Amino acid sequence: MSAIKKALSGNDQQHARPNPVEGCPLTAALAAIGGKWKLIIVYWLAESPKHFAALRKAMPGISQKVLTQQLRELMSDGIVKRDPKGAVPAPVEYSLSDYGRSVLPLVEDVRLWGRKHLSRPTGE
Repeated sequence: MSAIKKALSGNDQQHARPNPVEGCPLTAALAAIGGKWKLIIVYWLAESPKHFAALRKAMPGISQKVLTQQLRELMSDGIVKRDPKGAVPAPVEYSLSDYGRSVLPLVEDVRLWGRKHLSRPTGE
């Protein structure tokens, strides 16, 4: 099996990614959920488990490559689970792990702050 197919299959064990700044909780958090897409992925998966295509449809600005990369990183950090629905090439469903659900209060706080940020008067 090619390395690419093996990586896509998700059969290899997931390993936690290293913290960019050893011992720093802020960099650990930002590595796990920071960036343009990760909190949005967590937001959509909080609603219900989704297939890859449904995630792409919910986030039209994300490329297939970037979504794949972000999902892999979220899986590596134990936030997202990957559930194949049959023999290869069966559809795969993504969902939040129990650990991933612990991020939801943060997602909601960021969402509420974003709403206030959008409605603030300009120039402040």
